[in-house]
Amino acid sequence: MTGIILAAVVVAVVGIIIGFFLGFSSEKFKVEVDPKEEAVLGVLPGNNCGGCGFPGCSGLAAAIAKGEAGVGDCPVGGEPIANKIAEIMGVEAGTSAKEVAFVHCDGNCDKAKEKFEYHGVEDCNAAMFAPGAGSKACKYGCLGLGSCMKACPFDAIEIVDGIAVVNKEICKACKKCIAACPKHLIDLVPYEEKKVKVHCINKDKGKEVMGVCSTGCIGCSICEKTCKFDAIHVVDNVAVIDYEKCIGCKACARKCPKKIIY
Repeated sequence: MTGIILAAVVVAVVGIIIGFFLGFSSEKFKVEVDPKEEAVLGVLPGNNCGGCGFPGCSGLAAAIAKGEAGVGDCPVGGEPIANKIAEIMGVEAGTSAKEVAFVHCDGNCDKAKEKFEYHGVEDCNAAMFAPGAGSKACKYGCLGLGSCMKACPFDAIEIVDGIAVVNKEICKACKKCIAACPKHLIDLVPYEEKKVKVHCINKDKGKEVMGVCSTGCIGCSICEKTCKFDAIHVVDNVAVIDYEKCIGCKACARKCPKKIIY
């Protein structure tokens, strides 16, 4: 019995000593946190998606408080969160056009040719190790195995008829899909409905494009000649839109012989 009592006393004493040491250490080595940083973190959405380029919401909050990031750098929060952060920081939020991810490929199962039937890991990055970097005859085409879909934390991407399609109403422009795509097919485009988009990124010459996909851009420059606003140009054999100049008149889309602009 004496041994049990002694053990209990020893444990209690050790606990008190450790508690005192931890309490002292927490005060001695306490890191002061900027109140603005805490306030900013409180209004951020807490998704920790990394789309802002920082390690989670806490990293962005710290950067904003230090002036190393803008009040509107959270792609998930958008303008409403930017306005709240601007109020905390005592600055103007400004305005920015909403953007969404877009997959520059229309080569679905009916339009794009296949070199072989792929059997392996259902992942685009894994398929890149197959001969010819995947089964698609078009070396630029979407492999449709869902690496971008798996990377999206918002379920904004699905595979439809062999190609990735972004639901722009759900997309938060976090850029996770952009980083995940081994073909570099995805980028951010304006959310605006009236803005046209080029559903191809094939940089080969027209004859080669037609040999692998019935709908690919052939670099004919008809869209470029049609546009009255100098908003579209053929660069490296593929049409590229300047969204700063594009007014959404859709003249290029109507004239495109391959119907790849819409």
